[in-house]
Amino acid sequence: MVQSIILGGGCFWCLEALFLQVRGVESVVSGYSGGVSKNPTYEEVSTGKTNHAEVVHITFDEEIIGLEEILDIFWHVHDPTTLNSQGADRGTQYRSAIFYQNENQLQAIQKVLQAVQADWEEPIVTQVDILNSFYPAEEYHQNYFYKNPDKGYCRVVINPKLQKLREKYFVKLK
Repeated sequence: MVQSIILGGGCFWCLEALFLQVRGVESVVSGYSGGVSKNPTYEEVSTGKTNHAEVVHITFDEEIIGLEEILDIFWHVHDPTTLNSQGADRGTQYRSAIFYQNENQLQAIQKVLQAVQADWEEPIVTQVDILNSFYPAEEYHQNYFYKNPDKGYCRVVINPKLQKLREKYFVKLK
């Protein structure tokens, strides 16, 4: 059965590139969730005034990979203990966030959160909230890493995260 979840862990380019590598993930769309304005643009979200987070909408085949595995990967490929930042990216749009769609997802989130907290010295500050909307980002943000592998951000930020993913989760990768 195909399921989906919305995750935010800093710049959406990173999470998109990472989850596109995971076996069982059928699609990843970069976008915005959690804010107050409808159909926000990247420029608006970047100001922090819309309260949207940069997120990815992940569609996956739960017969190949379950939500709990997706969440485990998520909590280990970004720093969920930093409030409103990831690396040099600062602002509420870069917060760690999960937007769930139903009670079953919420229960899975709570279960995995409790388990992975032991892997972090500081408390996990990931926002967990019901999904109220998802807005796809502009086309130039979709598949950014694969369209721009030689850009500085891709080489310096995304490539090391991909390496970390490969080392920890090699059996789950495509």
